[in-house]
Amino acid sequence: MPYASVNNIEIYYETHGTGPPVIFAHGSGGNHLSWWQQVPYFSRSYTCVLYDHRSFGKTNDEIPPLGRGAFADDLRGLLDHLDFKKVAIVAHSMGGRSGSMFALRNPERVSALVLSGSNGGSDNEEARKVREIHKSKPPYNPAGAVRALSPQFVKKEQEKSFLYRQIMRSNPPHESDFLEVPKHLIGRSTHQKFNKLSIPTLFITGEDDILVHPETIRIAAELIPHSEF
Repeated sequence: MPYASVNNIEIYYETHGTGPPVIFAHGSGGNHLSWWQQVPYFSRSYTCVLYDHRSFGKTNDEIPPLGRGAFADDLRGLLDHLDFKKVAIVAHSMGGRSGSMFALRNPERVSALVLSGSNGGSDNEEARKVREIHKSKPPYNPAGAVRALSPQFVKKEQEKSFLYRQIMRSNPPHESDFLEVPKHLIGRSTHQKFNKLSIPTLFITGEDDILVHPETIRIAAELIPHSEF
């Protein structure tokens, strides 16, 4: 099993296929296994890299005091380890913050950015009002994470629902507030920087998403010139 020594931790990753590199960054309810539907298709034409964020899957390490801000540094270290100069990034939910922060810090190394179910860490008063209205940001806990699966989906797709729950449960246990932004970083958002991104960016959302409301994603998408939503 391949690991990359990055920032004093061992990051687990896998590569599949050949071609231009595409990095897949998972959300807080998943890990590298989350991409089981995408990899068989995209690996026909691309080198697909799956990895586990620190404290997820097979990358066993605590989230540091800098919180999720360290995820972008970890991603850079992984790309350096793989000797990839430029990549496309496909990121879901929490992984969208990793991808967008990396792109803002290293725009020359990103050919395209796809954010699914994520506003990329963008936040402002308008987005906060939307979240409050729709109650779209419940606290994380091992049972609550499955709220990402709508009742309709669970009823219609019982096998997939079971699989997603099993993937989630394969992660190490986390504290209930492990995704909270550290106090010294509150107020620092990608929102004010998104208009500087010139990277082709695609935002994807589910119209009934109850965790990251589509309206908050639209607000973020409008900041990036020529992005698609």
